[in-house]
Amino acid sequence: MSRAKTIQDFLRSDIIDIEELLCLALDFSKPSLCANPNHKISEGELAKLDLLIQKRESGEPFAYLSGTKGFYHLDFKVTTDTLIPRPETEILIDIALGLFDSSESIKVLDLGTGSGVIAITLADKCSSWKVSAADQSKAALKVATHNANTTKTNIEFRHGSWFEAVPNQCYDLIISNPPYVQTNDPHLADLQFEPIEALISGADGLEDIRIIIEQAPRQLNSGGYLLLEHGFNQQTEIMRLMRQSFSDVRGFQDNNGIDRAVLGRMK
Repeated sequence: MSRAKTIQDFLRSDIIDIEELLCLALDFSKPSLCANPNHKISEGELAKLDLLIQKRESGEPFAYLSGTKGFYHLDFKVTTDTLIPRPETEILIDIALGLFDSSESIKVLDLGTGSGVIAITLADKCSSWKVSAADQSKAALKVATHNANTTKTNIEFRHGSWFEAVPNQCYDLIISNPPYVQTNDPHLADLQFEPIEALISGADGLEDIRIIIEQAPRQLNSGGYLLLEHGFNQQTEIMRLMRQSFSDVRGFQDNNGIDRAVLGRMK
């Protein structure tokens, strides 16, 4: 394409996410773009913009280009070491906030915390809750720790695979958005930039969820809850698995009306 010289030239193009990419390259807000359509873009800015356009057109998610992503009421740092937070996961926050009063002194564990969005959001909304978060990825924990420091939330981070990270600890709520994609899922092609180990969980996508359901009862207080996110077609099987050790097992849909989460309470 020809090298446009002004903001307006680019805004008239059909380049994907061009407004957002211009904001990154020029360090402008969207209102500033609209207020300065004839701003002449320097050669250095053009070079930066061209690189961003190439990366976005190759399929790299905008969140990785910007390095941030909003979730619930906060903004978080994200890197290719972590999954990009998705609006569908916000249903876990809504469910958790409905289980306990924000002033209660309860213990919460976020398993597979990634960038820390679930743990940090809950800690920010409920300062009386004692929130811990675990992940087997040290790189992900580094991102999560940065996010906790930025939001000034007090989270205890633990390194390890699932409950190995928190031996001999019991909680009132264990919450997780674990890997749940099948090994051969065709949608993986659209997720090529995200960490594969945070996505795939065996042939049926349920290997990690089975581990969590089996081991969680040993680390829940009496009457404690287990809350899991899952794929669109997994709710029936997960509810069946949960009923072996949990009562009052309930399924939830996300804001798009898609089966998204299962909650159970210790018998």
